[in-house]
Amino acid sequence: MKHLSILFMVSAILLSTGCTKLEEKLQGQATEEQVGGSGGSADALLRGVYNSMRLPYQNNDQVFALSEMSTDEQIAPTRGGDWDDNGAWRVIHAHAWDGDNIHIRDCFNNLGGVIYTATNILQFNPTAQQAAEARFLRAFAMFSVLDLYDQVPYREPGEKVTEPAKVRTGTEALDYIISEVNAVMAALPDVGAANLNITRANKDAARMLLMKCYLNKGVIANRAAPTFDNADMGQVVALADQIINSGKYTFSDNYFDNFSPRNGALSKENIFTAENQGGVDAGGLNAIWHTVMHYNQNPAGWNGWTTLSDFYNKFEAADKRRGLAYDVTADGGPANPGNRVNVGFLIGQQYDLKTDAPLKDRTNAPLIFTAEVSTIETGGNLEQTGIRVVKYSPDFVNDGNGKVNNDFVYYRYPDVLLMKAEALARQGNTGGALPLVNQVRTARGATALGAVTLDQLLDERGREFYWESSRRMDLIRFGKFLLPWQEKPTDDPKYLLFPIPSQQLAVNPNLKKNPGY
Repeated sequence: MKHLSILFMVSAILLSTGCTKLEEKLQGQATEEQVGGSGGSADALLRGVYNSMRLPYQNNDQVFALSEMSTDEQIAPTRGGDWDDNGAWRVIHAHAWDGDNIHIRDCFNNLGGVIYTATNILQFNPTAQQAAEARFLRAFAMFSVLDLYDQVPYREPGEKVTEPAKVRTGTEALDYIISEVNAVMAALPDVGAANLNITRANKDAARMLLMKCYLNKGVIANRAAPTFDNADMGQVVALADQIINSGKYTFSDNYFDNFSPRNGALSKENIFTAENQGGVDAGGLNAIWHTVMHYNQNPAGWNGWTTLSDFYNKFEAADKRRGLAYDVTADGGPANPGNRVNVGFLIGQQYDLKTDAPLKDRTNAPLIFTAEVSTIETGGNLEQTGIRVVKYSPDFVNDGNGKVNNDFVYYRYPDVLLMKAEALARQGNTGGALPLVNQVRTARGATALGAVTLDQLLDERGREFYWESSRRMDLIRFGKFLLPWQEKPTDDPKYLLFPIPSQQLAVNPNLKKNPGY
């Protein structure tokens, strides 16, 4: 069954958006005889859906890249001959992409694979909970496609893959997602002391997805000029209160506990995560730290992506989210005798965390990460420019085999607090929003605010959720996505959406070019 589910998942990625030239005999459309028609078999296929989410969400080059590199948080500088990739990364940060960009294409295809696999399970007699989980995961992936592309291909369970997938767009797609989440809520498992199962779809994850739907409802209707209905904001507040008043969540003792190889045991605030089992069964999450770290750091990296100095400067010096010396010895890491910052934002001279000797780059110059960085780097400091970001503390034991133990984080409790605060502020109740924002700030070592504005809320979301695939959605909702920032000029409103990939337009007549492309 494991072999079947893998074939099923791979085929689904190919078929989800309606290629009309492939035959039905592909393993992507399993028969009831192959699956067995039982709840147990459906459970094996359901595990395949969870695994299919790893590629678009955990890898560094799809949802993560489109959601972060298109913003003021992340840039992939071309360093001489490194990280050129025919300009595929440069155009994401500069907002100059088109429908042939490989990362835009792969993200669309692989999210479509999640939608397809989650749908197809429903024809194989799943239990009520299995069906609810599959429908939630489908809604979760649909929300990502809607946010990024505004067009969501879908099929009915058992529908022939030789027919082009139908498409929902805009508010119609959002209304469908909301209705689906509400329909499955009762059958999803709860998260409690006796059933702390945050690596599976659960009621609180469903509540958070609904919060995001209502908070962004006016954005989906008009990304260029979002509006915020009081009733929608009231839904956000009510759903937040259900989670807050449950008393299940609080702030973790250390901000970076939420992302460590032991975050399944250490985090007190994670609500929905993707389970990774170190050395056994995991996605490619370690690419997120390899992408930024230098070749001579431990673990050795690929000397690539950085943040921007303007974003780094949004943090107070005492804000623990900016970076600290995190104890990684329990994760097989070095003792860090110099107590050097090893998570968060890495800037300045870097050190060997085993010996505390100053590191050098490959030209034998001191390895000093600078605040300055350009889209195209030239000269002798190619390996030094840019502040590096390590959000997930590395799993040193399993880094070599790629199957690291860090569970990938989808949803965290501070997002509940800050979404409620934003909804209150958009209703004109900034007084009610202030204590929620200050809960987050003081838990992280930042000073409490005396008052809060929407601009401050956006900045706080940036500080709390940097490199968690939320920045693009936030900037659009706050009307900032088209403004200039470092290495990006003011740009065209068409970039509020990514284009439907050219390959998909060629095979599915139900998909249309997004405006401006």
